[in-house]
Amino acid sequence: MLNHIIDFYLKSHPVTLFVLAVLTLYFFIINWIFFYRLFSLSAWNSRESSSLETLLMGSPNIAPNSYLSHFIKSTSVLSKELFDLAQFAATKEATKGLSFLSIVASTSPFIGLFGTVTSILDTFSHIGQSSGTMAIIAAGVSDALVATASGIFVAIFAYTYHQIIKRKAFELSGLLKMQSDSLLSKKAY
Repeated sequence: MLNHIIDFYLKSHPVTLFVLAVLTLYFFIINWIFFYRLFSLSAWNSRESSSLETLLMGSPNIAPNSYLSHFIKSTSVLSKELFDLAQFAATKEATKGLSFLSIVASTSPFIGLFGTVTSILDTFSHIGQSSGTMAIIAAGVSDALVATASGIFVAIFAYTYHQIIKRKAFELSGLLKMQSDSLLSKKAY
């Protein structure tokens, strides 16, 4: 296996190797973003869910560890506008990293394709310089397709991560909205 990797490295075009390095870097970054955001959003959702549960069980006040408590502390008047502002601020915080995941999901296949095209062009230039057999063509094309496969591989993970984080942020927004509505309805009575 190690011999195949070394052989691939020695035979590949430098642009293809650069493309694979960029895709590897992308893959590490998206995994870091995903797991960091997943754990932080899960903890945040848990806190907000607990806070909502205490409100629904009849507590007149919001839990002190709720995101909304920061906004309520600064004012004595509860209003829909205040809670909308809090929800927008929370959504902005919760969706950090989504843009990068989206960019990676949409550009990775093209980056991989660029590496493939460059490698195939290199293979054709070698065929022109020597008597090209089908074995040389097949080896060159198969090596070239590694870049495309890598680009698609990274894009699949980036898109999946994007959707999971987006869903967690949506759940958080819903929890905050329910808490806001609950507090406003208690204020009305």
